[in-house]
Amino acid sequence: MAFTPNPHILAHSQFVFAPPEPMSAPNADPETLIRALPLWRGPIDIAPLLGGITNKNYVVTDGDRRVVVRLGGDIPVHGVMRFNELAASRAAGAAGVSPKVLYAAPMAMALEYVSGRTYEPQDVGANRQRCVDLVKRVHREVARHLRGPTLAFNVFHIIRDYAHTLVEDKSRISAQLPRLLAASESLEKATGAIDLVFGHNDLLAANFIDDGRRLWLVDWDYAGWNTPLFDLGGLSSNNGFNAADDDAMLEEYFEAPMTDALRRRFKAMVCASLLREALWSFVSESRSAIDFDYVAYSDENLTRFASAWAAFRQMEKA
Repeated sequence: MAFTPNPHILAHSQFVFAPPEPMSAPNADPETLIRALPLWRGPIDIAPLLGGITNKNYVVTDGDRRVVVRLGGDIPVHGVMRFNELAASRAAGAAGVSPKVLYAAPMAMALEYVSGRTYEPQDVGANRQRCVDLVKRVHREVARHLRGPTLAFNVFHIIRDYAHTLVEDKSRISAQLPRLLAASESLEKATGAIDLVFGHNDLLAANFIDDGRRLWLVDWDYAGWNTPLFDLGGLSSNNGFNAADDDAMLEEYFEAPMTDALRRRFKAMVCASLLREALWSFVSESRSAIDFDYVAYSDENLTRFASAWAAFRQMEKA
C-alpha cells in the first residue's frame, strides 16, 4: 500500500523520490582530523569511544591528560546543526552541568574528559531524584550562558518532517505514516500550551555520567528550546519508569502535587517522545553510515509507542 499524504498535515509538499544521501561524516580520516587539532602537547594515542549512534567519538590520551573528541558534520535531516551543538555545549560547560569545550573546529569538537560510570537505564531509575535535579539545573541555568543563535526543538514538527523524509526514502514504514501522523496530531492537542526552556532533548541513560561525587550530562546534538515535558518524557520512556516513578518525577521537578491535567499532558509527551525516537531510527536506517542495528531499534521503539499510545487512549476514555 502506497502512502497517500494527509492533505491537512502534509499540504503543499512535493515528494521527490531520490536516492537518500548518507548523513554527514568526516571527509578526512578521523585520525588525521584529530591530530590536526592544535591542542596536543606531544605524541597522542587515539581510541574509539563506543556507544554513539549519531557521531563518532574518541578518547585522546595526551601525556597525563585525556580529551574527548567528537567528529561529525551537520545532519539537517535530524535537525543536528553543529553551531547549535557548540553553543549548547559551551553554555552547559559554563553552567557546570557538562564537561567544558576545549576547542572546536569544522567537523570536530574537543571536550574535557570526565572519568566516571556511564549510566544504564536501571541506574537512572535508582538515581531518579539526582537525575531530575540535574535536568532542573539544565532547564534553569544553561540558557543564561547561551550566546548567539540557537534552535528550537518542536517534537511535533520533527515528526511531520520525518514523515516527509520517510516518504522520499520509500521507507518500509510509509504505509503506516497516516495513522501515526493522526496520532501525533491528537497528542499535540493534548499537550496544549507549553512553557519554554532550553532542553537537552536526548535523555538516554548513556548521556549521564556519575563521577562518584556528582552527575554530568553529555552530548548536546539535539539541544534546543522546548517544553520541559519533553525531557521529562524522554527520561521516563528511555529508562523504563513505571507510573509511580513518573508521578514522583513530576512532583520532584515541579515541586508540587500531581494533578490529573499534568499527568495527561505528560503521558501525551511520553507518546510523542517514543514516536519521534522510532521515526528517527527509521530515517537512520537509510541515512546513517554508523554501524548500528537501526532496524531492530526502529521496531523496538515503534512497539513501545504503540503500547504507550494504547494506554493514553484508554486514559482518555476513563
